Amino acid sequence: MPPVLPIDAIKQQVLDLLPDSHLVVQADTGSGKSTRLPLWARQQGRVLVVEPRRVACLALAHYLAEQAGTTLGNAVGYAIRFDSRFGPDSELVFVTPGIALRWLADNRLADFDLVMLDEFHERRWDTDLLLALLLAENRHRLVITSATLDAQRLSAYLGGENLQAGGRCFPVEMEHRAPDLRQMPDLHDLEKRVRQAVEAVWPRSDGDLLIFLPGRGEIQRCRAALASCDAELLELHGSVPAREQRRALESGKGRRIILSTNIAETSLTIPGVRVVIDTGLERRTHQRNGRTVLGLHPISKASADQRKGRAGRVAAGLCVRLWGEHAPLEPNTPPEVLREELTEPVLAAACCGHPVQTLRFPDPLPEKSLGIAMEKLQRMDALDAKGEATLYGQRLYPLPIDSLFAHLITAMPDQACRCATADLVAAMGLSQRLLSLPASEGGRRTLTDWQAQPCDATTLIALVRRDPPPELAVDDRALKEVRKLATQLRRALSLPVISQSPTYDRTRWLEAMIEAAPELLFVRRKKRREALGNGWAEVLVGRDSRFADEAEAALVFDQYSISGKGVKQTINLATCMAPVSLKLIDRLGVGEPKITHTSFKGGRLEVTVERSYAGRIIGCEVIKPSGPLARQALADLILAGRLLAPVGARLKDDLVSWELYRSLENTGLSGGSLPEPLPEPSQWLESHLEQLGVEQGGDIKLLEPEDLAFEGIPEWEREQFDSSYPRQLSLGNLRLSVHYEPRKKRVTVEPIKGIRKTDPRRWELPSWNGWSVRYKKASRVVDIR
Repeated sequence: MPPVLPIDAIKQQVLDLLPDSHLVVQADTGSGKSTRLPLWARQQGRVLVVEPRRVACLALAHYLAEQAGTTLGNAVGYAIRFDSRFGPDSELVFVTPGIALRWLADNRLADFDLVMLDEFHERRWDTDLLLALLLAENRHRLVITSATLDAQRLSAYLGGENLQAGGRCFPVEMEHRAPDLRQMPDLHDLEKRVRQAVEAVWPRSDGDLLIFLPGRGEIQRCRAALASCDAELLELHGSVPAREQRRALESGKGRRIILSTNIAETSLTIPGVRVVIDTGLERRTHQRNGRTVLGLHPISKASADQRKGRAGRVAAGLCVRLWGEHAPLEPNTPPEVLREELTEPVLAAACCGHPVQTLRFPDPLPEKSLGIAMEKLQRMDALDAKGEATLYGQRLYPLPIDSLFAHLITAMPDQACRCATADLVAAMGLSQRLLSLPASEGGRRTLTDWQAQPCDATTLIALVRRDPPPELAVDDRALKEVRKLATQLRRALSLPVISQSPTYDRTRWLEAMIEAAPELLFVRRKKRREALGNGWAEVLVGRDSRFADEAEAALVFDQYSISGKGVKQTINLATCMAPVSLKLIDRLGVGEPKITHTSFKGGRLEVTVERSYAGRIIGCEVIKPSGPLARQALADLILAGRLLAPVGARLKDDLVSWELYRSLENTGLSGGSLPEPLPEPSQWLESHLEQLGVEQGGDIKLLEPEDLAFEGIPEWEREQFDSSYPRQLSLGNLRLSVHYEPRKKRVTVEPIKGIRKTDPRRWELPSWNGWSVRYKKASRVVDIR
């Protein structure tokens, strides 16, 4: 007989409601919802169970297959990236959301009758999108499970029934190990603090310890710090091989210390744990300047409660938190669709046959992020104007990578560059670095001898293609997974296998990258050499980057965010860089050209043009301009009075008069709306020169001053208008400028030159009936009555 679990209390309700209703099942961690509900749902047909994490997919599939006494892949199966074991007779198939979305795009999940979205409270973008698509399709009965979500709101969204079950948790004693009650979780002395916490609790319990850490790097450093402990040390994170993951999920012979990311918060049962040590940190994504980056963040209160519950699964336990008791943690982790860029869900929705704007999400998508994603995908030609997937977009979508990088691969000009990009993307697709820079001088020399170019990107490509020297610290398991992904990408794009990779031209490759995604290009700051910018974002050179001190620019393919000084400040570290010369950037025409000097002698026009990008001057040259640059230079000369004088001064005067005339006419001095502002004189002149067919300096000889006259105030009204509304006045030797504010019916006069001890008097000025008049001299403003 299987053990009785809390979820069993609602079994009959589930069986009664499921044939006719969608279900939202809210149950605490340890209730048995992830193992019981799929078996009950199976009575209604074939079930697809969507788990947010690969580890949970594998663990649950193995567990239920064992419970059923069947071989994994028969009645119970699974499918994750690079690995699947299921068949046409599998009644339960556990998959990750990405797999489910691709199956939905392929055949609308026609092989399944029910879909269960487990641990929905994690609120990944792909599970949110999958749920929205399933509701739009209206083909499947749905079961949604959650430990912490607002189930009432979710069931209202589904139009389904809400069921609740208790959990199975013993009392858990709480301790906070921070001197400041409001101290937030942080990385400072993390390994030391973890070691101290383990030493403090070790004699107080005879069970296993579960330590929550933000990532693989912290796990490995803490493992080294705990090496002398009399316990088996186990790691639990996404890149641990399945065999080792199962060791952590099974009972051990002696005491164990499991070092885990937040992968152990939900779904997985780790037997024997009596103590949880929680660092209160996690790595999660967020949007930064239009890109999704990975960053270090404090966990939410809901996550902290989930972690605490792990200590009370088998008996009374202890939870030690390495932050202050009253630290201001956020209540819940924001859903990914609210904190990430939306390029991926927008493209996925379109390729599943539903433009994203037609879908109803559990939380409305942010309009700004949605607009940016639509624009980006349309610029890639992945979406059409209606938001539907193009043939190119449908080609990008099946690739198991970010749509930007999928676009970069397909945008490359030749097979050699496509192979190089596929290898780079595969290497960056791993959650941790393949290679850490050697600390010793000898190790750095070995790296340089093996890969001379100080470029992170080319180094990663080389790692994919050939084995590095044994002196370099490369994770063999990670490298194997990267090569699997590279092989998969190459196969999908009909590219040669890794061993037959054609040699690529690095300069040609960089040029193609810049043309395909210019936003990846960053240049060094003028004064802060450690920082680089691209005009709207800034990065610092990451500690493990090979980017050379003398390099001035780089393509930044990957970033990582860390907390800086201040409550909300973050620092973006560039973790994969490819140095680019300023000369190459200038040759590609990147940046904004600016005319710094203009000459016109003997009918020959020459200009000095500086090209700048993100505040840096990229290049400077003297040219004989044509097209827009020629018109800009000619306009500057005309407005400065150096060419066709007094056309420039007259044009500026005419435009100002016309704007005042229109303002008076539109307001009617009776409260109407003001007209749209006129263009600047240079804008109007450049546009007019284009209409007249001016393409180069010599063309100006074909024009008469009258050709550049601005037709504004009717000729028969101009003299009277200038008399009534002058813009300059002379009162003896005092010369005044006049400014009009039609909306306020106010005139302000200011001295230009001349000396006068007394303020102007009203009778000395034009009538300006109905207007108030002010005299402004320096900071002094007085009303003239």
